Amino acid sequence: MELQDADDVTLVRALQERDPRAPRVLWERYATTVHRLLRRALGPSSDVEDVAQEVFLTVFRKAGTIRSPEALRAYIMSVAALTSRSELRRRWAQRVRPDGGTSRAESTPATQDTGARTAVLHFYALLGRLRPSLRTAFVLRFMEGLEHAEVGAALGVSLATAKRWVARASARVQFLVERDAVLVEFLGLAN
Repeated sequence: MELQDADDVTLVRALQERDPRAPRVLWERYATTVHRLLRRALGPSSDVEDVAQEVFLTVFRKAGTIRSPEALRAYIMSVAALTSRSELRRRWAQRVRPDGGTSRAESTPATQDTGARTAVLHFYALLGRLRPSLRTAFVLRFMEGLEHAEVGAALGVSLATAKRWVARASARVQFLVERDAVLVEFLGLAN
């Protein structure tokens, strides 16, 4: 049987045994999923490819620690969620440059674009106002469609904490959306 046709348990064993084909197979199998999660978590940025590579390097490096090979997808999602959360923390810390100015992303007016693109930019700007843990929980729950238990597992927190973070993020997003004229208009929320 070819490695690309193997199940996740066999793929994890191949990674742990340092089979030179295993990293390529893992990338081909999960790159689309990781990129989608990162694009949703990080927003429209060029950093997604770099962060995706960081996710896979972490998985390759820590392959020997995977205790449940049958849960490889969940493990990769967890690494991607935690890596995106770290990237969001880094961005959060760098929102204001040392010279007192704002970053280029914050100073570029979203109104240069029209329609859906403008709404997407406004939405990601709104998500940027959330703490990294809340933003990541929101993305995993509402954009990736994970259940609360899966969000908790991906973020390495309890189910109760995951529910609390999702609820706080959801309430904050709703509050912010209702006060953003572009999103109100785009979503047809105006009375």
